[in-house]
Amino acid sequence: MRRWVLPGRVRGGLWPGTPLRRALAVPPSRPCQPVPPLGQTLGRYLRALEGLLEPSELEETRALVADFEAPGAEGPRLQAQLERRAARTSNWLSEWWVQSSFLEARLPLPVHSNPALVLPKQDYGDWHGQLRFAAKLIAGVLDFKAKIDHGALLAEYQGGHPLCMAQYGRVFGACRVPGPKHDGLLLPPPGRRPPTHVTVVRNFQFFEVEVYNSDGTPLTVDQLHVQLQRVRAQSWKTDKEPLGLLTSDHRHTWGLAYTTLMRDRLNRESVQCIQRSLFTVCLDASVLKVSDERFPARVAAQMLHGGGSWSNSGNRWFDKALQFIVGEDGVCGVVYEQAVVDAQPVATIVDHALEYCKNPDTLRAPMTLLPLPRKLYFYITPEIKHDIERAKCNLDILITDLDISCFMFEGFGRDLLKAQGLRPDSVMQVALQLAYYSAHGSLCTTGETASLRRFHLGRMDLVRPPAAPCLALALALDAPHSSDENLLALLREAVQSQSDRTDQVLAGQGVDGHLLGLRLAAIADGQRLPELFLDPAFALATHWRLLTGQVRSRAAELLVRGPAVPDGYAVCYDLRGGRVRGSITAAACCRHTAALLLHRTLQATLARLARLLGLPGPPPPAPDS
Repeated sequence: MRRWVLPGRVRGGLWPGTPLRRALAVPPSRPCQPVPPLGQTLGRYLRALEGLLEPSELEETRALVADFEAPGAEGPRLQAQLERRAARTSNWLSEWWVQSSFLEARLPLPVHSNPALVLPKQDYGDWHGQLRFAAKLIAGVLDFKAKIDHGALLAEYQGGHPLCMAQYGRVFGACRVPGPKHDGLLLPPPGRRPPTHVTVVRNFQFFEVEVYNSDGTPLTVDQLHVQLQRVRAQSWKTDKEPLGLLTSDHRHTWGLAYTTLMRDRLNRESVQCIQRSLFTVCLDASVLKVSDERFPARVAAQMLHGGGSWSNSGNRWFDKALQFIVGEDGVCGVVYEQAVVDAQPVATIVDHALEYCKNPDTLRAPMTLLPLPRKLYFYITPEIKHDIERAKCNLDILITDLDISCFMFEGFGRDLLKAQGLRPDSVMQVALQLAYYSAHGSLCTTGETASLRRFHLGRMDLVRPPAAPCLALALALDAPHSSDENLLALLREAVQSQSDRTDQVLAGQGVDGHLLGLRLAAIADGQRLPELFLDPAFALATHWRLLTGQVRSRAAELLVRGPAVPDGYAVCYDLRGGRVRGSITAAACCRHTAALLLHRTLQATLARLARLLGLPGPPPPAPDS
């Protein structure tokens, strides 16, 4: 039997059971991530606060920064610790980033942590088409995995820089494991025989389905279709306990329930089978139809959380790194766990799988008997039953509190903006600042996720927008007599400043990753936390009221995730040739935010900017909206 090791957190940050130094001692295929200069980071941190603090508050923070970076003070000492850490590891930040941002977070995974990709609605409307498409999708994902296993995956580039491909090698078979204080990651040990099964879930019932023949070749589409038919035949009852809902609860609560669940041998074997599977396939039932206007938001919600305890949420195991959702009504998507993998690798897998579905291999199925899918059973004690009921209640409350609005604006796409000599993503980031200002009368702490995969084992950092140029443009747009020439000049200045900041982060010179490293270095060394990190300004600077990001995908319709804070927004988008499409989420309980409000101000902002740039642009929102 293969032995899998459960790390306390992320042992070695890479593979279970591998010490950090030995794991990162492997010669990197990409450059090592640099440690930015201390003075540079602190200067950029102060500039990021200029549009958020009152002048008197900013002066107090300047004094703290000066004390922190003075010779012989805490700053230079912690900087030296980071530089020593960087010298003995291939990536000084990634493990800390994963622990701090994900594994130590205690909020539920659905909405708060796990993003989802919405796929195009498929051309079927019954269970026959559902199973057929699911078989092709599984085959497509296995075809992508074969390219990884055989080293045939094409290299990826970002601005001419080749990217680290390590995430692809760890996503299949990975799973998050709950704990009372912090979570761990269960990752496939390198050099050992990988798992050969996937988990299929239908009507809250879990199945182990082998997807490889005895000779190691993947099952054909026809063979997979037969296996899925067998799953359907064994899962017709609809009165089963939705055990998967436990994974949707608060991480502390789920950690305690997990300890209770794993005391029983039958439960332990079933849970470990799910955890070790390559990925999960969720065969969802049809949901209530809604109007065409509300359909995108309804689909995005289903992908994000499953629809609730009365719908398909029980078909999820939110701890799994990859979950592919195939609905009986043609609605499909994928939800993924961010502690294991970032959005862009998931989008690449999805693009390959959907392209494969268009023209799957037509190999004749070998004349061999397939093992029946093995149904996974659980012993539900009264204590576990109570935990499930509590998870039902908590998830339904969470879902009720989620406010989603999806948008698609024509005439404001990547190609049109490039033709104007502007960086499309930077224009969109400036537009989001203007839209937020229009909705709330001020700017806010904003972060755009940026990939650091050009470095060995790199994960991500955040790009902060330039507050001063964005505020100047917002004020000029509100001024009654601003000329188009002046507005266009201010727009280009803001876009260029945003582009410069993006390039800095992509080059490993980000502010937030460095500040996180300095703070955690102090904690790891047992030192008193520096006053800089106890400053109210630091709390404000890390309260992400606007968290944004884009993912490029040929096939996926849009990315969706929940807001980072109760009084904030999350905006995900994809700029394509002639349009921009995305989603906005907010917490319905907050009276200061509303997804539709930001949707409309964004539409009005893009219409105004399009007119300035001479683009078609979206129409302005209706006056009565």
